[in-house]
Order: sequence, then C-alpha cells, then structure tokens
Amino acid sequence: MNKIKAGIINVTGYAGVELARILWQHPDVELVSVTGRSAAGKKLGEVFPHLAVTGLTITAELEGKIDVAFSAMAHKASAEGIVPLLNKGIRVVDISADFRLKEAAWYPLWYDFDHPAPELLKKAIFGLPELHRALIKNADLVANPGCYPTSAILALAPLVQLGLVEPDLIVDSKSGVSGAGRTLTLPTHFSEASDNVRAYGLGGHRHLPEIQQELTLLDATKSVSVTFVPHVVPMTRGIESTCYAKVKPGKLSGGKEELDKIYYDFYRDEPYTKVVQQPPESKHTLGSNLCLVYPAINQKTGRVVVISCIDNLVKGAAGQAVQNMNIMFGLPETSGLEALPLYP
Repeated sequence: MNKIKAGIINVTGYAGVELARILWQHPDVELVSVTGRSAAGKKLGEVFPHLAVTGLTITAELEGKIDVAFSAMAHKASAEGIVPLLNKGIRVVDISADFRLKEAAWYPLWYDFDHPAPELLKKAIFGLPELHRALIKNADLVANPGCYPTSAILALAPLVQLGLVEPDLIVDSKSGVSGAGRTLTLPTHFSEASDNVRAYGLGGHRHLPEIQQELTLLDATKSVSVTFVPHVVPMTRGIESTCYAKVKPGKLSGGKEELDKIYYDFYRDEPYTKVVQQPPESKHTLGSNLCLVYPAINQKTGRVVVISCIDNLVKGAAGQAVQNMNIMFGLPETSGLEALPLYP
C-alpha cells in the first residue's frame, strides 16, 4: 500500500508541531510538506531541534502531491486556506474552529468574523470519533473538535444520550498554558501563570457553543443548557474537566454500579476513551491520545459528577486529528497513536 502523503499548514504552532511529531512516526503516512509563513525557508529542525530528523524545510505554501492536509491555522484564516485545497480534491482535517459550528450566524457572535464559506458548514463533519465515526469515514472535511469540548462531551455524552440527567449541565475545566498557543500574551508569561489559577471566559467562552451543539444533538428533548467555566493552571499541557448533572427522578436508582455499567457499555469498543476506577489526573494522559473518564454519583444529593482528563495537544488536537485521518483513509484507527502516556 502506498503511503498517504500529508501536509501541515502552520507547523510552527503547538498543534502543528505536535502533528509533525506524530505523523513523522506514522507507519502509513509520509509527511511531505509543512508550512509556516514567519519561518518559511528555514529547516524544521532549526525551529524545533527535536524534529531535525525529518529534514523538512518550512515553506510558505504546501508543496508537492498531497492526499490530506491538516490545517492548524488561526480561525478565519484556516477557512480561507482550506477552500482551495478542497477544490483540488485534497481531504482536510481542520484543527481550527472554522467548521465546528453548524450555523454561520454563530461565527460573528463567538469568533468575530463572517464565515467565508458558509456552504461548507453542513458538509463538514464534527470529528469526535466516539460519536461520529461512520460520518467521518466518508468525509472530505473534518472539523477537529476543540480541546475543552472533547473533554466535556466525552464526559457527559452517555448521560445525555440516555436521558438520565436534567438538561442543565455544568462543566468546570482546567487547562495547561499550552492551550493558549505560542503567541505571547501577558497571562501566559511565567511570572503571571506560575503558582496561579485563573478563571476566564465567564461571559461565554468560544468553546461553549461547540459543547452545547453536540450535547443537544444527543438529547431527545433538544433542551440542553451548559454552564462552562474554563481555568488556566500552572502546567504545560493537559485538561481536567469536572462535570456536574442532576439525576432525573427515577433514574440511576442502582447507584454507582449502574452508572459504571452505563459508561463501560457506552465506551466498550473505544480505543482511546477509557472508563477508569479512580478519578484520573491530567498527567495520566500526558503525551497520549487517551481520554480517561470517571463517573461518580451522590445519591443523597441526586447529582452525578464525571471527571475526564486528556492531553490538550494530543486527544485535544493533533492526536485526534490523526485518529480522524486514520478513519477517513480506512487505516487502523490506532495507527501512529500507540504511544503510552509519559509518567511522571
């Protein structure tokens, strides 16, 4: 079988460089082109010495024959760059937010721009394999989910789809500083982020409509309401989400044993979403494509609490993008993603 020829748009961001690391080691992929306009003309190893083995040169635009392109551009710019690729018959996995939301009217509201290709929003498939694997398989354009939504949706999906909880949900998430990207800002300076926990986006974080959209699709009543509060904590990478839901009357009377069975059955055949026996920690997923989920129930208060952990740059970005590519091209879903977490 000929190897799939892949290109990365904007390799110089955290998601882009993580994609390069994973794809270079992928047994079924040849990484042939990487772009980064500010670093065009430089060897990839000059910018990221750990990737010197690739021998690749960063260019301003993708070069050569490409079967699949991964776009790690900022929002709006990603959509503008993707359209010409699709017109050439190149399949695309977009790591930006540009095709995650199904309504064009949401983009001015949440991302401050008018979508340049609204006709593609219905065509794009939301790339969460645990929920949309069959659609991803035949997609030409996959919208890779955001990091916070991946963690939150996987934590809550069994409860919402099976109608076990009231539709008023709370998601409290903590992320490492890499989630803010490589562009320098005051809150990500070491002196600001170290020894500190900071809540933000309380007036409405951009990932909220994504979480709401996907959970609403699972809910028979279509009445899901989500309160989402993200925090930055002083670590490089990782996300821990603590999700809260009120049990509906007459549901989950079997307590923790019934709840565990529901989650185990829901994710039984998933290669990367695993239900665990104790609350996971962000470091338990470091460098891996895993999402670890732990459901608990307090029968005195009638509330379910679900903990989920991911690496925001792997399952929350580059790893999930490669998982989607594997599905799109009929490869084993775990190909190139077998690495176990780094610990400690």
